[in-house]
Amino acid sequence: MATKPSVLFVCVHNAGRSQMAAGWLTYLAGDRVEVRSAGSAPAGHINPTAVAAMAEVGIDITDQTPKILTVDAVEASDVVIIMGCGDACPIFPGKRYEDWKLDDPAGQGIHAVRPIRDDIRSRIEQLLAELLPVAS
Repeated sequence: MATKPSVLFVCVHNAGRSQMAAGWLTYLAGDRVEVRSAGSAPAGHINPTAVAAMAEVGIDITDQTPKILTVDAVEASDVVIIMGCGDACPIFPGKRYEDWKLDDPAGQGIHAVRPIRDDIRSRIEQLLAELLPVAS
């Protein structure tokens, strides 16, 4: 990755987990990483509980909308993080894929979504440490 690394987060509806992950990565990495998210069967709107959970930690994802997963998005990404989309995500040789097993926040209350949000943050911090190692 000689240029800015790019990460694609994929879940089924692109309304909860992938949107929270994209929000965290954008917040923590700034413009050092290109961030994308998509869904294999996008919802009509972002999960309001995911929006509320992210707002609690100062991250505004209200301007995000669910997007359809495209081959182009996968091809343009260095790392593809899959969150429950199963076989719907195209696999390309040479891409780094990770399957993050996370509970789906759909239909959950804020008390159930907070631990998912916090788990995603921990995973994003680890991913950033790998993508942007500190120069010594």
